[in-house]
Amino acid sequence: MLRTVLIAGLSVLALAACAKKTVPPGGEGVCWHVGQGKDGELKYNKLASNVADLEHCAGALESMRLKFLRMGGSNTEMIGAFKGNFIFIDRIGISTAPSLESHRYLALVRTGDGRLAPPGAMPQR
Repeated sequence: MLRTVLIAGLSVLALAACAKKTVPPGGEGVCWHVGQGKDGELKYNKLASNVADLEHCAGALESMRLKFLRMGGSNTEMIGAFKGNFIFIDRIGISTAPSLESHRYLALVRTGDGRLAPPGAMPQR
C-alpha cells in the first residue's frame, strides 16, 4: 500500500516538473510591461532600458499603473518582467516569480498610505 502511494506521488511530481512553464524574456536592464492580446498570447512591451534592479522596474510599472488609473482606467493589477522574472502588481503589493505558473514571492508590500516598502520594514502596531 505504501509503495503504491509513493509511486503515485512520485509520478505526480514528475509530471508537474515536465509541465510547460511560461517564462519572460531576459535582457540586461530591460523592464517589460506584459499585456495580453485578443488571442490570449502574451505581449511584451519595452517600458524602460538601463534599469538598475527589480525594485526600479517595479516602480516604473507602478507609476504606469497609477497613470492609467488617473486617466480613468479600472485595472488595479499589472504584470511586468525584468531579467527573466515576472513582476506582479496588485492591491497587496509587488510579487515576483520565475514563471507565470510558479509560486509568487512577495517583494514589496503596500503601507497604510499606499506606498511600497520591503516586507517587515513597517513597525507593527
